[in-house]
Amino acid sequence: MSFCRIQWFSTILRKQVGINVILPDNGDGPFPVFYLLHGLSDDFTIWHRRTRIEWYVREMPLIVVMPDGFRGFYTNNEAGPAYADYMALELPSFVERVFPVVRDRRGRCVGGLSMGGYGAFRLALGRPDRYVSATSHSGALMIGSRPAGISSLDPAEMRRIFGRDPSGTEHDLLHLACTAEAKGDLPALRFDCGTEDFLLDSNRDYHRRLTELGVPHEYEEFPGGHSWDYWDTHIRDALAFHARALGIQDV
Repeated sequence: MSFCRIQWFSTILRKQVGINVILPDNGDGPFPVFYLLHGLSDDFTIWHRRTRIEWYVREMPLIVVMPDGFRGFYTNNEAGPAYADYMALELPSFVERVFPVVRDRRGRCVGGLSMGGYGAFRLALGRPDRYVSATSHSGALMIGSRPAGISSLDPAEMRRIFGRDPSGTEHDLLHLACTAEAKGDLPALRFDCGTEDFLLDSNRDYHRRLTELGVPHEYEEFPGGHSWDYWDTHIRDALAFHARALGIQDV
């Protein structure tokens, strides 16, 4: 595999941003792209530093893009930057100018952990025309429905991001899933959580609600907590899921 880091200027965020990119060594493309999102306290370098992601994709005809999501939950903040527009529109446009990639929905997938797990579903369900599949590990999947549900988070920060009552808005993953399903363009969805994770109840609740609403998805629980040992293990499940959705070889 080849690896590069790129800094460039985002007109939506009005600042310099960085991405880490893993590139296949073989083939001429165009390649599909996996956008891999970090959690609240990390940055765009963390997946490459804390997991073997580069090794896991070594034989896949797949480009992995790891962007910086800051602390914005990858959604258009009510009192702040439009992170969803940056991630779903401006970032792929930049990637498609620079690298030999598939330039439509069939060649884009997204995944992440914790805040990035919410973000992956927020992007894919908010713009289902742009992603074929989405995965989440230990995701804060109910935070757009009830941001006060995670007591460790700053309420004022959550209001700046989601507003005072985000239920039924573009921040609400239940609302977005129902809308995408009704339109017939739901991406393939998979999420998992560790049985010792503090977000387990949130993931179980989201799974239950999707099941009640008749929204197709895959959900699994495994031993483990909110940790890199867990995410390094189960990113391989996500890669296999995306490979099938993208129509490339399994891993």
